[in-house]
Amino acid sequence: MVPGEENRLVPKEDVLWKCRQSIFDEMKKKFSQIESAADEPRVLCIIQDTTNSKTVNERITLNLPASTPLKRLFEDVATKVGYVNGTFELVWGNGVSVADTIPLDQSSDKSVVDAGFEPGKKNFLHLTDKDGEQPQIVLEESGGTDDHNQDRFIGPLPREGSVGCSSDSFSQNYSYSSILSKSETGYVGLVNQAMTCYLNSLLQTLFMTPEFRNALYKWEFEDSEEDPVTSIPYQLQRLFVLLQTSKKRAIETTDVTRSFGWDSSEAWQQHDVQELCRVMFDALEQKWKQTEQADLINRLYQGKLKDYVRCLECGYESWRIDTYLDIPLVIRPYGSSQAFASVEEALHAFIQPEILDGPNQYFCERCKKKCDARKGLRFLHFPYLLTLQLKRFDFDYTTMHRIKLNDRMTFPEELDMGSFIDIEDESPQTESCTDSGAENEGSCHSDQMSSDFSNDDGVDEGICLENNSTVERITKAGNEKNSLLYELFSVMVHSGSAAGGHYYACIKSFSDDQWYSFNDQHVSKITHEDIKKTYGGTSGSRGYYSSAFASSTNAYMLIYRLKDPTRNAKFLDVNEYPDHIKRLVQKEKELEEQEKRQREIERNTCKIKLFCMHPVKQIMMENKLEVHKDKTLKEAVEIAYKIMDLEEAIPMDCCRLVKYDEFHDYLERSYEGEEDTPMGILLGGIKSTYMFDLLLETRRPDQVFQCYKPGEVMVKVHVVDLKQETVASSISVRAYLNQTVTEFKYLIAKAVHLPAETMRVVLERCYNDLRLLSVANKTLKAEGFFRSNKVFVESSESPDRQLAFTDSHLWKLLDRHANTIRLYISLPEQSPGSQFRRTVFQKAGGDSRNLDEICERVKGPLGNMKSVEAILEESTEKLKTLSLQQQRQEGDNGDSSKSTEASDFETIESPSNEADSSASAENRELENQIQVSDPENFQSEERSDSDVNNDRSTSSVDSDILSSSHSSDTLCNVDNAPMPLANGLDSHSITSSRRSKANEGKKETWDTAEEDSGTDSEYDESGKSRGETQYMYFKAEPYIADEGSGEGQKWLLIHVDKRITLSAFKQHLEPFVGVPSSQFKVFRVYASNQEFESVRLNETLSSFSDDNKITIRLGRALKKGEYRVKVYQLLINDPEPCKFLLDSVFAKGMTVRQSKEELLPQLREQCGLDLTIDRFRLRKKTWKNPGTVFLDYHVYEEDINISSNWEVFLEILDGAEKMKSMSQLAVLSRKWRPSEMKLDPFQEVVLESSSVDELKEKLSEISGIAIENIEFAKGRGTFPCEISVLEIHQDLDWNPKVSTLNVWPLYICDDGAVIFYRDKTEEVVELTEEQRNELMKKESSRLQKTGHRVTYSPRKEKALKIYLDGAPNKDLTQD
Repeated sequence: MVPGEENRLVPKEDVLWKCRQSIFDEMKKKFSQIESAADEPRVLCIIQDTTNSKTVNERITLNLPASTPLKRLFEDVATKVGYVNGTFELVWGNGVSVADTIPLDQSSDKSVVDAGFEPGKKNFLHLTDKDGEQPQIVLEESGGTDDHNQDRFIGPLPREGSVGCSSDSFSQNYSYSSILSKSETGYVGLVNQAMTCYLNSLLQTLFMTPEFRNALYKWEFEDSEEDPVTSIPYQLQRLFVLLQTSKKRAIETTDVTRSFGWDSSEAWQQHDVQELCRVMFDALEQKWKQTEQADLINRLYQGKLKDYVRCLECGYESWRIDTYLDIPLVIRPYGSSQAFASVEEALHAFIQPEILDGPNQYFCERCKKKCDARKGLRFLHFPYLLTLQLKRFDFDYTTMHRIKLNDRMTFPEELDMGSFIDIEDESPQTESCTDSGAENEGSCHSDQMSSDFSNDDGVDEGICLENNSTVERITKAGNEKNSLLYELFSVMVHSGSAAGGHYYACIKSFSDDQWYSFNDQHVSKITHEDIKKTYGGTSGSRGYYSSAFASSTNAYMLIYRLKDPTRNAKFLDVNEYPDHIKRLVQKEKELEEQEKRQREIERNTCKIKLFCMHPVKQIMMENKLEVHKDKTLKEAVEIAYKIMDLEEAIPMDCCRLVKYDEFHDYLERSYEGEEDTPMGILLGGIKSTYMFDLLLETRRPDQVFQCYKPGEVMVKVHVVDLKQETVASSISVRAYLNQTVTEFKYLIAKAVHLPAETMRVVLERCYNDLRLLSVANKTLKAEGFFRSNKVFVESSESPDRQLAFTDSHLWKLLDRHANTIRLYISLPEQSPGSQFRRTVFQKAGGDSRNLDEICERVKGPLGNMKSVEAILEESTEKLKTLSLQQQRQEGDNGDSSKSTEASDFETIESPSNEADSSASAENRELENQIQVSDPENFQSEERSDSDVNNDRSTSSVDSDILSSSHSSDTLCNVDNAPMPLANGLDSHSITSSRRSKANEGKKETWDTAEEDSGTDSEYDESGKSRGETQYMYFKAEPYIADEGSGEGQKWLLIHVDKRITLSAFKQHLEPFVGVPSSQFKVFRVYASNQEFESVRLNETLSSFSDDNKITIRLGRALKKGEYRVKVYQLLINDPEPCKFLLDSVFAKGMTVRQSKEELLPQLREQCGLDLTIDRFRLRKKTWKNPGTVFLDYHVYEEDINISSNWEVFLEILDGAEKMKSMSQLAVLSRKWRPSEMKLDPFQEVVLESSSVDELKEKLSEISGIAIENIEFAKGRGTFPCEISVLEIHQDLDWNPKVSTLNVWPLYICDDGAVIFYRDKTEEVVELTEEQRNELMKKESSRLQKTGHRVTYSPRKEKALKIYLDGAPNKDLTQD
């Protein structure tokens, strides 16, 4: 029962029933509406915002009922995009005629279907400007509560691509809803170039200052006197005109910064806005000399103050007059934990005098003695525009870093400066005075000072300085004091830290007294409550650490204007503009309209990739086609024809544009009969990226273009000739996926003119994945055809057709074709192999049959490799005996001794029986001939060991790393595009799986690198050559390299199966190098001509690719258990202590003494070092640090770990070797002489143990310092542990409290540690400032030469400069 309704009893069941019935009726009504709407057709609308109102253009989608009126469409679009309805237009985006570009009627009640929208299809619309005005962005209505207004504060906005704003530079209270378009606020923003927010804040403040803007407009630029590009006032004029008249949301400042003489790098420099203000004002004063604006800056911004010292005993005062453009106010006094609460407090502290007493007493000129004095500042004159800088950036002497003080400091909207000005001069006595602006300084009377000021600034406000009585002066000063009321109109805010941040400006307009936030390109309205949020700090107490937890967004510069109705100016009206400004306004409007038209053209331009196979050069060219959407296909062909520069190659009527897929190299379709169709229709509209490309196809005049229909697939057909063993270049054929294999064969037969009945077609689906199309009625789709395909066809009647495909000659030929790579081989200069070929030819007397017989022995089955080695050994011996004879014959033969030589090694595996000599001989038949170069270019010269080593590579890259990187196979198709296999198999596993079918019962093995050696042996354990089991394709021909490849350098072009091992590859190269494969090395050439030796003989060439370069160098190759070692000389007292000597070979099981014996002749011949075996030692090398000393009886791989490309130090001894046992410890000591500021040379100290006492005893012996006075420290960093003599005495950890060297903090456990020591009784010499500076320069130069840093210094900030002539390189003297 409801209280108060006792007389009306209603059963509970009836109430519930009525509620339930009403709910049911409402739901039924809604369902009926939904059902009726579901039955109605829908219209899909896709609207693209093409205006510049927002930083990022939106694309929205609406799915509307077909009965929706156009008026409702506009309302929905406005709601979705966030624009005011009626401030934009909608036009068709897929129209083909001019009529379709007419804007839709936004007030029409016509349905979207009646307006031309098609249900069930995509309807594209463009949202555009209306009458040239950008759409207005909806302003979200703010609530009336104070709390809501506080949350609406506009902080620094995150800008697209902005750099330099730290993570804390964005206000947490920021609301995007306050962003207004230019049409709402009436103001234009400035684009941030990168880090120019400080510049934008100052420029907007100057623009909003009526007195500055009006004065700038009155100045007229003279073209004849200055270049407009470098004129700072003219570029400021242009910028202000654009800020006042432009319809853009934001404009660029690049022209202004260019007039400063800045390049693009300056935009990435962070600077202080107060520093910029001073520098810019100086530059404007220089530019405005001898003009009406010459004293504009001083009239508006300059004030005066007195810097005085008054004797407290006699009252004598010494003073100086200074001018200022801004007043720097301290946030927190030095050494104090309390910050000033307000600007007024900071101003009082600024003029608060300090007492000079005690040691700081002042010498009084009148008293002729040191007296207590009062020192301070007095304001004499305040400027019309008062600038206050809040010094929020300070230096923390604890951390030695710059910090920002985020303490709270309030500032009033109106500031009364009357209480801060000096009313009367307290001292009637004679004072010593100097004027900072006067040329002559000296003592003067107070009346003289007043007279001087009267002449200079008699018209200025503030203290009246005319030569009147004291009473008159006080009266006038009092009147001035009462009128010093300033109003705040600009707050420049910094958000961030001392390391970096973001500036923006809060400025009050004098036109409507409204506050605005100018945050780069964003301009928005704000309130005075928002200004209060820039006070900084937190709501809590102002403790010492308060700024560390305070907001990083706070006011940095405040600008006030004097409230004086007689001087307060208003902005010039348009009618009041000078004539030159009116002309400038008109000029900028025309430029902006022209730019707008150009943007409209760009917006309607289709940009798509364009390809063309040059009909003459036969190279694929790539470019970008930019064509207006209304241009026809015929006009687009003309544009593409000119872009590809085909005027001299082919007539234009032999060209056409076709749809092309560059990735698959597939022609999708041609456009027959659509020459007059607009490109916007053909390309499917204007898009940022297209899923296809265009190809400018060409034909010969006697040909006709083929029709390409959608749905066709492209097939590249390669004809194979089994007899010649060649694979022809491709011919393009188009087919359908539903065609059968038989139909496809007849299609190919017409194109290649081969009989279809005997044709074998092989499809290569991916790299080396070959499939024979043998099922006649199977479709191409079932066989795995795709958009672009590659097939090989062969139509001979050879018995090869009867074999299984994987056993056939065709399979082998295609397998070889897929795995063959092209390499360029650089042979050693004056190669003995070349001499060998010439010698054989000349001895044969020109009979090529003798040469052929020799080459037949060379190119025979690799199973007879011993005969090849025998021939090479004989040729090497002949070089020695016939060299002089051949030199004499060179003059007689001249150029007549040119010949050719067979050099094609081609050996394909026999299908079943190696004994079938006829088949294998046929398969191994060699074809090409190598032409021997001019005999005069060959010189018979025997290579000594030193010559061999001079060809070495000095790289220290570990061959293990290189081998690891080389071992990964890159699977490529015939066009060399990387194609990784889906099943993850590499070429080894693929080839092996197929070859196992072709060689049943035959064991297939792949060699692996041996673990215990830096390289692989060229011979197996039985001594049999590993190359005997390799049957891989190899073909060589001469090659003439480009100019600059080295005179006399011989090159070979090699075609080789990349599955060949390095060992077999080297053996194939033996006849061309002229020495056994064990006597030359193979270096792979990488980018930047870096060379790295390939040493793993068992690895294949699978990591090589087409056109790789290889350099052959003479020198003994490594055998199993051998390591290539780089030997460096250790020079402990040289500026460069590490010097490379030579490459050598150390073997497993060799003792250190044996390796030293082998080094002796090499050192003598290659390095000129004539040493005895006991005069030098070998020691470990770790980077540049010397390590363990190797004793003569140590054995490599047992006592000493050794690896590929190992490095070792060779150290020449002054006397007998002191190291006899591994228990000894050798350290390098260096004496520090603090009285001389000098370091002595290194001396080695050998210790029997790790005792600190023994170290001090040894140091005492070599230095003569008493043991108890020795202090030592361990060196830091890389040998020789360089350190400045100015820092060594304090920076090192002297005399550590340890008893042994192998514990913390020393950890000296190995030879080679650096120990500095000194005499603790020796005092550090006292240096004058000049001596210290000179020594610092010397030390800096010394340490920089050795690559060591002196001390840490942070990145030097670049000084802010404005170059008056626009050329920074001319202003070299300015700092």
